[in-house]
Amino acid sequence: MSRKFASADEVAQLAGVSRSAVSRTFTEGASVSAETRRKVMEAARALNYHVNHLARGLSQTASRPVCLIGSDLHAPFQSALLAELTAQIQTAGRATLVINTSAEAASAEAALTQALQYRASSIVVMSGSPPEALVGSCIASGQQVILINRKGTGGAASPSHVTIDYRHAMTEAAAMFARAGCGKVAVIGSTAGTPSLLARERGFVEAAQAQGMEARIVKAGPTAYATGGDAARMTLGGQGRPDGVFCVTDLIACGFMDAARRDFGLQIPRDLCVLGFDDIAEAAWGGYDLTTFRQPLPEIAARVVELISGASSERDSFLEALPVWRSSMRG
Repeated sequence: MSRKFASADEVAQLAGVSRSAVSRTFTEGASVSAETRRKVMEAARALNYHVNHLARGLSQTASRPVCLIGSDLHAPFQSALLAELTAQIQTAGRATLVINTSAEAASAEAALTQALQYRASSIVVMSGSPPEALVGSCIASGQQVILINRKGTGGAASPSHVTIDYRHAMTEAAAMFARAGCGKVAVIGSTAGTPSLLARERGFVEAAQAQGMEARIVKAGPTAYATGGDAARMTLGGQGRPDGVFCVTDLIACGFMDAARRDFGLQIPRDLCVLGFDDIAEAAWGGYDLTTFRQPLPEIAARVVELISGASSERDSFLEALPVWRSSMRG
């Protein structure tokens, strides 16, 4: 029984050409005659030969994988971001390597070290807080590092950033509650404490206070559906119930809305306005119909592709998250 994959030397022998002719045949833009190409391709099909791009990648940057590092990849937003990134990167002709990690610094450090070992040409950090010293080591080793909605180092050896303009989005969010007639807004945050979540929490509080509203941050747990329910029971059961709720993610908002209706009999938006962030698929479900801010996933992925392909030299990209109006907000 023959081996599953043949070598380039075997293809050259069967085709009656040199080893370099085989290499040129499978190298885009290389010079090779039509007859030589025909012989090589026929031999490759007969022997089930395929180019080992991983081996080529050790010396050719464009052939090396793009490493995507993320945590909670099962969560709606993270899975949608991963799907968009892999689709656009692969369409651009690059292979992707996904490392599933946790958000803790030690796990993020291990993931970056693993990416170094695989000789990835670019490292895209979707979540987690990688140590700045290790990010600098990756860049010093010739690897491009792109942080999505993350904070990073400054200076000449800093990574590239693709992030949302949270200041603008949170100013608009506060204005939406003001137009709805809300005077007291609870900000349901997350104990995850990631840079993007903290930017939403703090940015909204500042913008709401500038609008003359009272705003306080409530954290009942991590970025999860159950956290929303726990936060609802913390904020809706006593005196001084808020008339507006801003949840830093849609997933938290879904849990909050279910608990507000089930445990307290509240009607949304008559008794309580609810606003989320991300625009996950569940936000549009009839049971939620959640007003939210849409993260521009296609644009985020397109900017990442521009960076890894060298089509863009911008180190910092700020994209706009636009409101998506549904029935959970008045006005």
